[in-house]
Amino acid sequence: MMRFSQETGVLTRFGARRRRMNMKRTVTKIVFSLAALLILASCGGRVRYPDYYTLNLPAPPDPPPAENVHAAVAIREFRAPAYLRQGAIVYKPSPEQIGFYAYHRWAINPCEFVTDSIIERLRASGHFARVKPYDGRPGIDYVLSGRLEKLEEVDYGGGAKVEVAISAQMTNLATGVIVWTNSVSEVGNVSNRNVPGVVSEMNRTMERAIRKLLSPMPADVVTSPTAAERN
Repeated sequence: MMRFSQETGVLTRFGARRRRMNMKRTVTKIVFSLAALLILASCGGRVRYPDYYTLNLPAPPDPPPAENVHAAVAIREFRAPAYLRQGAIVYKPSPEQIGFYAYHRWAINPCEFVTDSIIERLRASGHFARVKPYDGRPGIDYVLSGRLEKLEEVDYGGGAKVEVAISAQMTNLATGVIVWTNSVSEVGNVSNRNVPGVVSEMNRTMERAIRKLLSPMPADVVTSPTAAERN
């Protein structure tokens, strides 16, 4: 009988000790959970969302009256190096180094923007009877393709600058011959040393680059007969 009482007392003490250990574990979990919630809450006040930018070129003038204009041209979407297609605005602290603004991004793909701007300005030039995005359909005499080589902030060589470089070529679909090619590189000085100031200068530099890229257009391209007329 005494042995049974001793065993019962041992079990009781063991159970009490086990309950205390479980309670300590529970309290520890609660403390860690509260600490994690406090950390998350404090971090929540410092969440930073990216700012988005786009280039905004002046609208081209209305096209002049068409005179002796026959050719139709389609514009392929411009290509670009992979680092310009990441979405972030690019800066170069040295000729060999490329950096990305983590919280300053393009709202539109720069390649798409350049392509649309080229289409608008070719339509406004009056050099072609029809200008449209390339879709592979017939009835087109020429295809213009190109590449956005540079669109970046340059932070070396004295002062902050931006550089825009574009190249393009036009191919005669009937012959496969490249009838026109051009490339430009324009640099602009940044007066306001912040990202909005950089984007504003990119805008002005891009406008100059596109204008120089598209002028002059060869006369034999402008006045050439259409595919329908040749047939």
